[in-house]
Amino acid sequence: MASKNLQNIILLYKIILICGLCLVYSKAELPRFEHPIKPDGSLSILVVGDWGRRGAYNQTEVAAQEAVFQTTSMASKNLQNIILLYKIILICGLCLVYSKAELPRFEHPIKPDGLLSILVVGDWGRRGAYNQTEVAAQMAKIGDQMDPDFIISTGDNFYEDGLTGIEDPAFEESFSNIYLGPSLQKQWYSVLGNHDYRGDVLAQLDPILGQKDSKWLCLRSFILNTDVAEFFFIDTTPFVDKYFFRPEDDKYDWRGVLPREEYLSNQLKDLDTALKESSSNWKIVVGHHTLKSAGDHGITVELEERLLPVLQENNVDLYVNGHDHCLEHISSPDSPLQFLTSGGGSKAWRGNVRPWSPEELKLYYDGQGFMTMKLTKYDVYIQFYDIVGDILHQWSRSKGLYSV
Repeated sequence: MASKNLQNIILLYKIILICGLCLVYSKAELPRFEHPIKPDGSLSILVVGDWGRRGAYNQTEVAAQEAVFQTTSMASKNLQNIILLYKIILICGLCLVYSKAELPRFEHPIKPDGLLSILVVGDWGRRGAYNQTEVAAQMAKIGDQMDPDFIISTGDNFYEDGLTGIEDPAFEESFSNIYLGPSLQKQWYSVLGNHDYRGDVLAQLDPILGQKDSKWLCLRSFILNTDVAEFFFIDTTPFVDKYFFRPEDDKYDWRGVLPREEYLSNQLKDLDTALKESSSNWKIVVGHHTLKSAGDHGITVELEERLLPVLQENNVDLYVNGHDHCLEHISSPDSPLQFLTSGGGSKAWRGNVRPWSPEELKLYYDGQGFMTMKLTKYDVYIQFYDIVGDILHQWSRSKGLYSV
């Protein structure tokens, strides 16, 4: 147990180091903490500085020696330390700091044949209700055929009001106990939706959930690198004015987002920089809210004004989202950018469709289902599936060997 707790502490510190978590100071008061000492009256402290070099210059070896010291001198205090760390996180409202225009970055290997296969689902977390279980079963069947490398969730992961905390049984009841197929036991890369912000938003970001179910990973914004495509996951909920100024009876957890304009400006700047620096042949942006949609929510005006110009300027190929509870493909009349909605993970909205140009609206399906993506360095192939596994729509594009 002590060894496991030590691993938990090390994992927590890694997450803090990677994401650059910072304390939020308010009302000109410095946060104050109490830390007990040992019964014998002694206080033991580890001190380290000038360390952030990605493990180089013996940083890893120094960290290993620190761990050895912790094992021998603090093993009995591991659980208390974990609890203390979470108290600090909850009390002080830890938030992500974006510095030097860098978003958290992950690498995911692809198959030896150069094919990247992905399942995409959104708006799903309803404890199996509204055909969530049936969609999950069909995903598993298609997954058995295509052997996905990973799965993307486009947000609204837990209805109606996110998670109440890291111990909320909804995590198991809506996720772990639903997506049981062997092909679904791959890494899930998830973004937050507006319903997720109605609960304890930090709970979904907490690494403890990754220990409960190793396939879970959720961050506000991050980059996923593969050898054939680069994925840019963004946090769209804070862009939408009505959640701040017209929330009605809904309450949102804005820890880590305020001050809002600074948060949004930093996110757009970091995304723009990352896209400009990308040399990938395929640039794919993933967010929860719609940019273009003929569904119930329609166009998200704030994203159209602030996000869309960034995507167009940087030659983004696909914008993938949820939010509207449907499956949808809209093409751009003035750019190669494609808008793909995969929000049919559970409850669907039958009959809610807005008029749209048939030249642009390639698919609108107001039922449940999911999307698949297959990519090589020069080709992308998209398919939409309904709840019984029928293919509703497919689309492909190729880029020549010398495409830029």
